[in-house]
Amino acid sequence: MGLAQFIIRRILLVIPTLLGVILLIFAVTQLFTPEQRATLYITSEKQMTDIESVIRQYHLRDPVFNQFVGWISQVLQGNLGFSKTGNGPVLDVMLRKLPATFELVVWSIPITVLLGIYLGVNSAVNRDRAADHVTRTISIIGWSLPSFWLGIMLIAIFYAGLGWFPPERMSIPTFNYVYLSGEWHHYTGLLTIDGLLNGQPWITVDALRHLVLPTITLVTIQIALIVRVMRSSMLEALGKGYITAAKAKGLSKGEIINKHARRNALIPTMTVAGLLTAGMLTGVIITETVFNIDGIGRWAAAAAGGGGTVPDVPAILGFSLFAGIVYIVANLVVDILYAYVDPRIRLV
Repeated sequence: MGLAQFIIRRILLVIPTLLGVILLIFAVTQLFTPEQRATLYITSEKQMTDIESVIRQYHLRDPVFNQFVGWISQVLQGNLGFSKTGNGPVLDVMLRKLPATFELVVWSIPITVLLGIYLGVNSAVNRDRAADHVTRTISIIGWSLPSFWLGIMLIAIFYAGLGWFPPERMSIPTFNYVYLSGEWHHYTGLLTIDGLLNGQPWITVDALRHLVLPTITLVTIQIALIVRVMRSSMLEALGKGYITAAKAKGLSKGEIINKHARRNALIPTMTVAGLLTAGMLTGVIITETVFNIDGIGRWAAAAAGGGGTVPDVPAILGFSLFAGIVYIVANLVVDILYAYVDPRIRLV
């Protein structure tokens, strides 16, 4: 089976998985009363004063199947309800919060994965030597550190102490230019990229300064898992028969490691990397809170808390649907990478 056929087959398998996620989320809505379910369709404060008309409009006392058809039709139109936490329609709030989280992930994940793979391979190749012991010690320490503690320590040292890297997402001058000047164009929603596209490189530099500490926090903690999985997979690969055969053929150490062992050891690591990426895209709540980054994870946490009152149900369900889609897409990408790295998987 060719790679294109494999990709098409995997995409088709996504459909029932996505349907299952949608059905599960809809089933949760049935735990609420019609009055509570009505909040899923409200997109303005005005509608909050006439809940009964919303119930009639969306047939929330009809049979379950009719309710599901009505709900999914609204979801497909982008109506996920009104978020009191975000003070706007759920979809609009998510689109507004996502760039902050996405920008953090864009800078953190490549460093985490590439550096983690390098350290894991180097640790396995130098098993029980100084490099291996140092790498394992650092990864254990990184995995054990609470992210909120590490974030606070970084702020105390590099911002409060040295004044180098501030928290939050942008400085006051950047905020004024982006939101008040009227000259800013939102191309991607990412300040580091849009700063260049708008011809304002100082905004890119400012955004990068604000990203340094949260990126270090995420990389320090998340890289530990990549290193441990890569090291374990690499050690297993180095013990296989085809490595012995490659050595017998007289291949150099670099060829054996890079062309044979590492390629096969990457498969378990790709699984972990895919899940880490999906988890970070759906919000790194603690990191966003510590560094005062207005991202989607921080918003979801606030919605679940409800500001000390009633949880923001439309926001929670909208976020759950978003998280489900992200994990499905992440697994699809990982499957495709599997097939690219190891063509034998296409036969499964």
